[in-house]
Amino acid sequence: MKKKTVKIGIFGGYRGSHYYKNLMANNGEIVAVCDMNEKYAKKAQAMLGEDVAIYKSFDELIEHPGLEAILLSNYFHEHAPYAIRALERGIHVLSECTSNGTMAEGVALVRAAEKSKAIYMLAENYPFMLFNQEMHRIYRGGTLGNLIFAEGEYNHPISPDDNLDYYVSLCPSSKHWRYLLPRTYYVTHALAPLMYITGAFPKRVSAMCAMDPVPEDKNAFQRGVPERAAIILTQNSDGSVFRVTGCAGYGHHENSYRICGKRGQVENLRDHSENILLSYNAWETPEGEPTSRIYKPVLDDKDKALIEKAGHGGGDFFVAREFFDCIREGRRPEFDVYFSTAMASVAILAHRSMLEGGTPYDIPDFRKEEDRVRYENDTASPFWGTDGTPPSLPASRMADYHTLTEEGCARYDALVEAYNKAQEQA
Repeated sequence: MKKKTVKIGIFGGYRGSHYYKNLMANNGEIVAVCDMNEKYAKKAQAMLGEDVAIYKSFDELIEHPGLEAILLSNYFHEHAPYAIRALERGIHVLSECTSNGTMAEGVALVRAAEKSKAIYMLAENYPFMLFNQEMHRIYRGGTLGNLIFAEGEYNHPISPDDNLDYYVSLCPSSKHWRYLLPRTYYVTHALAPLMYITGAFPKRVSAMCAMDPVPEDKNAFQRGVPERAAIILTQNSDGSVFRVTGCAGYGHHENSYRICGKRGQVENLRDHSENILLSYNAWETPEGEPTSRIYKPVLDDKDKALIEKAGHGGGDFFVAREFFDCIREGRRPEFDVYFSTAMASVAILAHRSMLEGGTPYDIPDFRKEEDRVRYENDTASPFWGTDGTPPSLPASRMADYHTLTEEGCARYDALVEAYNKAQEQA
C-alpha cells in the first residue's frame, strides 16, 4: 500500500538539500524551500524542479497552501522560535541539530508542543547508525545487565589551512555561530545515541575543558574559542553516569560509543569499520555466546538499498522515515520535545559548569511546571542575536582570548573578506 504523501517545506537550503532525496524516498512531497541565499534557491529548483515554491522569508513559507510539515535546517541555535510558530499553526516540525539555543526557548518550545496537535521531532541521525542500532538491540535485550557507565565521543577536527573553501563556507564571519560555538553546545551526536540505546535521561551535569590556545601571530583561519574539547559528565535517571563530548577537536575524526552494564559491555571500534566489540565477564557470559567477539552488524531492513546511499551512515534516511511514519500513524517520536530539550539543557548548563571550573548543575525536567518557571526567563546566550543583540555569556573560559577580542574578530573578518575577493578574481 502506498504511503500517504506529506507536503513538507524546507527552511534552510544548505543543510536541507542533503535531505531532499530521503524525504522524497519516504513519499514526502517537497513543496517549498526557503533561503535568503539565491544560490541555494537555484540549487533547490535544479534538484526538485521548477514547480517547487521558493521563498526568502519564513513568514511566506508557513503560508504555503496545504503545508503539512516543515524541516528546520537553518542556523544551529535558532530553531526554537520557528518551531513554535509552526506548531502553533498545526504544522509538524522536524528540527535539525539542537532544539533550543537558550533555556527560555526550551520552556517555550515544550509549552507550544504540548498545546499543538502537530508532532515535534529532533532530526538527530547518529543513533540510527548501524552500530548504534545494534548496541540498542543488545542493551535492550538485557544481557549486559543494569547500565553503570557509558561514553559518547564526537570528534571533528578541521584543518583550517588545507581546505579554506570548506572552512569559510562553514564560518563566514566572527558573528557566525560556529565562530563562537562553545565546545559543550553541539552535544547531540555524542549524547543522543547513549540516551537512545539505554533509555537513561541526564539529571545532573558538570564539565571541564581541555585547552589548546593558538598563538596570536599564527596566520591562519581559526574559530574563536581556545578550547579543544569539553569533557561532560552526567548523572542519569537510573543512577548511571555518562561521559560525553560536544563537538571535540582532538585525536582523529571519528565518533565512538561504549555501553557498560553490570555483566558486560559493547562498543564500536574506532577504525570506521562499523564493527563492534561485545564482551562479557567470563562468569556471566550468556549460554551459547563467546565471552568476547568482534563483528559487523548486518543491516536487515526493507529499505536497505536506500539506507546504504543515505548520509551519516544511513541515519538521514531513518530520520525522514521515522518522522513521516509518526505523522501517518499519529504516534509520538522517541526524539520528542522532552528528549530534545533535555539534551539542549545538558549543552547549555554544561557550558556554564565549564565556565565555573566544573560546578554541577541540575538538569530541569520540562514536564514539570516548577522547572519551567525556573528557566522561563533565562535568555543567556554565547551567540549574537538575529536582531544584532550581542552575546550575554562568554563563549570561552578565556574571555579575553585574542580571537575573541574586538581586534581578533576584526582580523578574522578581514581574512575572510580577502580570501573571498581572491576567489572572485581567480
